[in-house]
Amino acid sequence: MLKKLKELDSTAQTSITKINTIQELNDFKVKILGRKGEITALLRGLKSLSPEQRAEVGKVANEIKDRLEEQINSRASEINQRDLELRLEKERIDVTLPGLPINSGGIHPLTRIQREITSIFTGMGFTVAEGPEIELDYYNFEALNVPQHHPARDMQDSFYITEEVLLRTHTSPVQVRTMEKMAPQIPVKIIVPGKVYRKDDDATHSPMFHQVEGLLIDEKITFADLKGTLMLFAKKIFGDQVSVRYRPSFFPFTEPSVEIDISCVMCGGEGCRVCSHTGWLEILGAGMVHPNVLKAGGYDPEKVTGFAFGMGIERIAMLKYGINDLRLFFDNDKRFLIQF
Repeated sequence: MLKKLKELDSTAQTSITKINTIQELNDFKVKILGRKGEITALLRGLKSLSPEQRAEVGKVANEIKDRLEEQINSRASEINQRDLELRLEKERIDVTLPGLPINSGGIHPLTRIQREITSIFTGMGFTVAEGPEIELDYYNFEALNVPQHHPARDMQDSFYITEEVLLRTHTSPVQVRTMEKMAPQIPVKIIVPGKVYRKDDDATHSPMFHQVEGLLIDEKITFADLKGTLMLFAKKIFGDQVSVRYRPSFFPFTEPSVEIDISCVMCGGEGCRVCSHTGWLEILGAGMVHPNVLKAGGYDPEKVTGFAFGMGIERIAMLKYGINDLRLFFDNDKRFLIQF
């Protein structure tokens, strides 16, 4: 039995040096030293030996077990160290290589147009005003001369939170809020850029879009002031080559009211598919502030007058950049955005 133990010891030591993976090493340990391993199986024959022989064989067996255990642990350390070095070499980073370029972002086309519009009007002396996007029905409609059940409300069907609270359908409520704060001080000369919400969703409408409203109140403001201001704006934003025309229209909060058209930026007014062969493109609505709106803001319509206008930023951007689908602004498609 001693001879078999020593032969097993020699064979095991040789085998350990040839093992190359931790899994193989664990399997070999179980095979030799496990409860059902080869040494255990060999020692089952101890019962046939005398007490003196059992003691000697047991001592040698324990020495072999300890030696093989130590050799297995040493080999495991060697394998782990080798694997670590191979992994580090594989994952090594050459710090002398140049870094990856960081692509800088660009200004969104809607932001670009909004800034351009704001710059034009602030250059004419207007200041920027802001207001809440969650608005009271009073400011969104009633103070703007659109009482309950007025037909004009159907044109601005919105998202109601309660019967008295909704997402604003235009930036016009800020006009009344500003007048309330400033009355009876004059002049009031503001533009109001911001997001608005309506129940629309197609190629030319979105449930959320952007507007810029303008308001000027002072003594002796006339329709001529309105025409001159908006003509200058149109030529600044689209170029000196455009012509401007004014068509009678209706808005509850202005009287008289007009739609402002420019000569088609695609065909130069000759007539094409974009302008429906009319030679004209609508860009905004405007008019003289209705007396009821002046009263709601705390001003006396017998002492002051004013004009107001409003435009969709998306529409201005579509006309200026030749974009045929408003939804492109919100798809976040890099192929579209990098053009700006």
